Amino acid sequence: MSDIAIDVRGLTKRFGERVVVDHVDLRVAKGRIHGFLGPNGSGKTTTIRMLCGLLVPDAGEGTCLGFDIRRDAWAIKQRVGYMTQKFSLYEDLTIRENLDFVARLYALADRPARVAAALDRLGLAHRKDQLAGTLSGGWKQRLALAACILHDPALLLLDEPTAGVDPKARREFWDEIHALAAEGMTVLVSTHYMDEAERCHRIAYLAYGKLLADGTVEEVVAGSGLTTWHVGGPPARIAALARDLSGRTGVSMVAPFGNNLHVSGPDPAALDAAVAPWQGQDGLDWRRGDPTLEDAFIHLMGTTPDNFQPTGAS
Repeated sequence: MSDIAIDVRGLTKRFGERVVVDHVDLRVAKGRIHGFLGPNGSGKTTTIRMLCGLLVPDAGEGTCLGFDIRRDAWAIKQRVGYMTQKFSLYEDLTIRENLDFVARLYALADRPARVAAALDRLGLAHRKDQLAGTLSGGWKQRLALAACILHDPALLLLDEPTAGVDPKARREFWDEIHALAAEGMTVLVSTHYMDEAERCHRIAYLAYGKLLADGTVEEVVAGSGLTTWHVGGPPARIAALARDLSGRTGVSMVAPFGNNLHVSGPDPAALDAAVAPWQGQDGLDWRRGDPTLEDAFIHLMGTTPDNFQPTGAS
């Protein structure tokens, strides 16, 4: 379909006997920011590499930018910008030299103009002669993004691009991602940060190789089926309450948030019965609340077996 950038079904990848990506279906609309979330080792990076032609799936089929992910890997690579977790440009070259090198790789006809435009867009022009190896994490991130968009890709694949970057640099990065999407670029971005997930148009959640949820933030939270109590009180009381409630029948998750506690479970009646003995105690403020995106994800993780667990282990 012309309005779909990524459309894959049954995507599967094995390394030895371990299934790292297990029959994943994913559809990403053009011009949208699709968040890709999951714990370490969940298969996010492997999935991204299959989408852009760097890995061949063991099973499954589909298209990326209208090209078959099996037969047309070269065509996909020419139209995709891929920003890896690790900074992958040359640290002994300047910012401008790195961008010029990337422009040569893509055989861009108007190299100087393309490089100058990228420098201006990412606020790098005044640092163009600085060696990449001397940049802070935030500036390396800007350079990496500039290199990814130099050839005007239709699809931007970002693999945990803001790990280790300060909040101000993260916000500026996301402002630029939204600007690119507004201009028609499609973005698939993996992240561990819940605030970043909430800035995406849609999110997909992968855990232990399986796709557990896909939709808007509101749809994913609602789909978790969780009921949540928010409890406020003195830190010592909250800490004691967390210990008392953890593991009780009807309570699937207990999570402290400062002077508050989120107590959640999938069965409202069982949850209410579990917390009832503490609801009349002085000093605790109980109120029904909505589960957070983090609550939903932790709950989803608990429903899926770890594919790194040795065979036969309990």
